Amino acid sequence: MLLELSRTQLFKLFVLVLVFAQSIGICRAGEDLVTTAQQKNGETVPYVLNYNNLSPRYALILFPGGSGIVDPHMEDGKLVYKAKNNFLLRSRNYFVDDEFVTISTNSTQNKERIQAVIDDLKKRFPGVRIYLVGTSKGTYDTMWLAEYLSDKITGEVHTSSLQSISSFDAKKYANRHLVVHHRDDSCKNTPFSAAEHSHKSYGNDFIVMEGGISVGDACEAFAHHGYNGIEKETVDAIKKWIKQGS
Repeated sequence: MLLELSRTQLFKLFVLVLVFAQSIGICRAGEDLVTTAQQKNGETVPYVLNYNNLSPRYALILFPGGSGIVDPHMEDGKLVYKAKNNFLLRSRNYFVDDEFVTISTNSTQNKERIQAVIDDLKKRFPGVRIYLVGTSKGTYDTMWLAEYLSDKITGEVHTSSLQSISSFDAKKYANRHLVVHHRDDSCKNTPFSAAEHSHKSYGNDFIVMEGGISVGDACEAFAHHGYNGIEKETVDAIKKWIKQGS
């Protein structure tokens, strides 16, 4: 039967199997829709909270790439949201443990919106160290917010960053910053050379990933651009760097 399937059908089957396999860990942990984050105008900023422990040391706000839209909400009694195939969202089961929780919400440049999430997390988890983690187009927002967040969160992680990372001087900010990139990322919008340049020119902390498999469009989530096949190794490297900051 597999011989009769087209390459497109095989790719779709591969994606379904991979997402299902990686979602198993998420199902074991807690997953809640949180609607207590509110902007000054009263607008709610919903997010998905994934956790093993409700007394975490670190809280990671995840900004996906692509459209950046997660839009979590309840539908027929079930939690539904977008961007599940995105590297960060599909890798939450590797991020989440007794020390780490993840917060999945729409990528944004809106200062009031991100502040509402930060304030809610500080009330929910007193003393928690907050990191903003973006990937691909989501790094446009992480870089945009860097100055504003410099004294408000512990740090930021920029993965598979856009070309503009080449001129991003993280040393200007009071908090910590990490650049992560796959050496073989062939997406024209996120060249490895740009991430490498940010490290060589400004001394930004830099982690280079290698290996895995690349399937489909070079700028999509299951190419090297999305750390396909090395999700755990990539997440482990990020978490190790975060812990080094105590």
